[in-house]
Amino acid sequence: MISVVVPTYNEEQNIERCLQSLADQTVSRDTYEIIVVDGDSKDRTRELAEPLADSVFIQKSKRVGGARNDGAMAARGDIVATTDADCILPRDWVETIGRNFAERDIVQLYGTVYPIEGGFRNQLSLFGANTFSRLGYHTRTIYFTLGCNTAFDREAFVRAGMYRCIDAGDDLEIAQRMRKIGKVYLDPGLAVGFSMRRYQQFGTLKSISEWLYIVLRGGEAGGATYSQREYK
Repeated sequence: MISVVVPTYNEEQNIERCLQSLADQTVSRDTYEIIVVDGDSKDRTRELAEPLADSVFIQKSKRVGGARNDGAMAARGDIVATTDADCILPRDWVETIGRNFAERDIVQLYGTVYPIEGGFRNQLSLFGANTFSRLGYHTRTIYFTLGCNTAFDREAFVRAGMYRCIDAGDDLEIAQRMRKIGKVYLDPGLAVGFSMRRYQQFGTLKSISEWLYIVLRGGEAGGATYSQREYK
């Protein structure tokens, strides 16, 4: 059993597309569950998610990391995978996650991203992110384990202390603790469609610079860009 956790907050424009891609996988639907953890949305997010998910509930912990933790604690699976409500998952996403954990002795798995929206600038931005991810992995300096495309051995994840409930950088920070327990593995073929809407709204350079600023400060106190994404 693989448990897929999807944090949400006011995502009525995206949640159905995300969950429909999760429902249309190459493996049997009874081999994985979909858990939607909502930050008390003010729109129809939960209403739209309920027919497509196995469980939908309001989070108790803070921030997106806390939502993922709440989902992991409710999970029935031995593997917990996480993605975002504005992502599109390829049909073999769940199968690829399961195969990696079956064939490799790993505690965490992560992949790459490609832009859902068209345009050369979007392609270039995520090409840079994926290149950075590969360099960090192969030099063993940083694990760019984006929360939109990662999976954990659930027991190891809980033992490591799960995500920190911070504004940004929680998905990088957790990998540093997971690597002390076991192997963290990058599968470049595990790619998800990633929405560039925030980069388009705030600008790529501003979004990246603010993200780096928050991460370097230890993940606390984000500014305008990340406050727009805050979960309960």
